[in-house]
Amino acid sequence: MDHPLYNTHVKLLASDLLSLTPVPSSNPNPVSFSRNGTLLSRAETVGTVISRDLRPEKYLKFVVDDGTACVGCILWLNHLSSPYFSRRCAPDVRIIAQAANRFASEVKLGAVARVRGRITMYRSEVQITVSDVVVDRDPNAEILHWLDCMRLARRCYDVVAPRK
Repeated sequence: MDHPLYNTHVKLLASDLLSLTPVPSSNPNPVSFSRNGTLLSRAETVGTVISRDLRPEKYLKFVVDDGTACVGCILWLNHLSSPYFSRRCAPDVRIIAQAANRFASEVKLGAVARVRGRITMYRSEVQITVSDVVVDRDPNAEILHWLDCMRLARRCYDVVAPRK
């Protein structure tokens, strides 16, 4: 079965993100998520940072509120001490760690952030495991994201394939 949106960062409102249905998987990815039968693994959302919990050298947990709901986000900062990354090329890991630390320094309370990453579950709650964060300076960023989400939902995400 073809899943064209599976590895794409789909633009979703927080309420849509939290309403995704977990789909157990037999492949190495432990959980996928479904939106009206479409499998998804990655998302992008935009909202105001309303909570921030930094554990240096470990992680930054923050919550983004886009006006429809609040989504938890986790940005891992343990790249240099994690056994997962020890198998990778050291210069690459240092670059990833530097980028993560830069992202963490930019995420401030009240900032409007564009968050992209893997959709994951933690304690039965949907969250985003962050791959990158951009603090938006455009005051219209949230509204434009809402419009994009609604347009994409109508044209791409909620389209039912014709039956043969």
